[in-house]
Parts: sequence; structure tokens; C-alpha cells
Amino acid sequence: MIELFDLPTLLLGLAPPAAEENASGFAAMQVQSVWDFISKGGIMMIPIGICSLIGLAVFIERMISLRRENVIPSKFLPGLKKTLSEGGNKAKALDYCTKHPSPVSRVFAVGIKRLGAPLEVVERHIQQAGQREVLKLRRFVRALALIASVTPLLCLLGTILGRIKSFQTVAMSAEALGRTEMLAGGIYEAMITTAAGLSVAIPFLIAFHYINSKIERLVIDIDQQSVDFIEKYALSADKAMSHVHVAGAKTPAKANGEMREKSPAPAPQATSSQSGAR
Repeated sequence: MIELFDLPTLLLGLAPPAAEENASGFAAMQVQSVWDFISKGGIMMIPIGICSLIGLAVFIERMISLRRENVIPSKFLPGLKKTLSEGGNKAKALDYCTKHPSPVSRVFAVGIKRLGAPLEVVERHIQQAGQREVLKLRRFVRALALIASVTPLLCLLGTILGRIKSFQTVAMSAEALGRTEMLAGGIYEAMITTAAGLSVAIPFLIAFHYINSKIERLVIDIDQQSVDFIEKYALSADKAMSHVHVAGAKTPAKANGEMREKSPAPAPQATSSQSGAR
């Protein structure tokens, strides 16, 4: 209830001293811009901001690098098949892979180098090349997981620091228990830090899983194309080499016949009558 001696003051538009202090405290707590929001969050907003910038840079770089045309160009495989079907040897096929650099071309180049070798050798080298390319595709992706894990801890630390600031105010001022605006500063800082940390962690956690799923789809496609390549070229080359070896090998009967033909006829032995005459 408004007392009578306060009525003239209110009619004249003049605020009492307590109201002026409350108004000034409320104005100090208002957020006017993004920078104002960051500055009111305390010291922990700096590492949270750095994490957000690093995560954004990694996400943009991975989204550009993992575009399908950069990993599995749509014109690469038809061009390679055309090169091999036109009687192109391994040198021409390797030159084609070199002129069209991509993860899938590097995997195929390893397989083309081993064409004519046993099928197990070709499969092993293609598998090893694929593992190396998968590591390259996953480059920097762990940074997103690290940021998604660290920023909640940073916001928790900022929350603790804000609470410490509030209790420090209570300990240093005897009037703080009766004036909530003196306690609100530390709590306000703690809540801003918490909101900022979660706002960074949640999107980057989603980005981490999205990029991982994108990499898995690309790896499955590369694996399928590698299997088709092995079945069409490496397997046929291995069968051709086995036919050559079988045709060139000689059966035991044939080898024995040739040995009998090439061996000289045995010399006639002297009879006993001839030896007695001598």
C-alpha cells in the first residue's frame, strides 16, 4: 500500500531512492547486443567462444570436403571403365586415376597396380588403401566430439564461478541478505554461462553424428565400387593367369614321352658267342 507522504512524489514523477537503485540495477542486467550478452557471461565465455569458432570452422571444412563429387566423382568410374575397355593398359589407367584425384581414385589406383597378381593380394592392398582414405575422411571430426564434450564442463565451471561471486557478495556486505539485486549479478552470470555452453555443445554434438553418418555412407559406396572392380577386372585377370599357367604346365605322361624321345637308344650288348670268339 502506498503511504500518503509518497503520493506527492509519485504524482510529480519522482522515484524514491530505492526505486532508482532497482531501476539502475535492472538496466545493468539488460542485454542490448550479442557482445553485451558475452560480456555479462564472465571470463568463461572466452573459451566457450573459442570452441564455437573452432567447431564452426571444422564443420564447414568437413562439409565441403565430404561432398560426394569430391569423394566419389560421378564421372570417374565410367571414364575408368572406358579406358580399360578400350584396350588401355595399366599405365593408361593409372594415368587416368592421377589426373582425377579423389579418395576413390587413389583406392582404385592401388588395385590397378596389382592387376595380374593373385586375387588375395589385390583385395588386401585395396582394403589397406581404403582404410587409409577413411582416416583422411575422418580428419578433424574428433574435434567436434571434443568440443561437444568440453563446453558443458566449461559452462559448469562458469556456473560455479558465478555462484562463488554471489556468495562472495553476501560475505563482504552486511546488507546483501536484504537486497536481492546484489546477489542477482553472480547468478545472472552463472545462467548466461550455462546457456552459452549448452548452446555450443548441442549443435556440435548433432554435427558430429551427422558427419559420421555421411562418412559411413561414402565408405559403403566406395566399398561397393571396389567389389565390382575386383569382380570384373581383378578376378578375370586372375583367371586368365591361371589358364596360362595350366596351359603351360605339362602332364607327367607327356613329360615322360618327351624324355623317352630325347633319350639315346641303348647300345647293343655283345652275345656270349661273340665274346668267346674274341
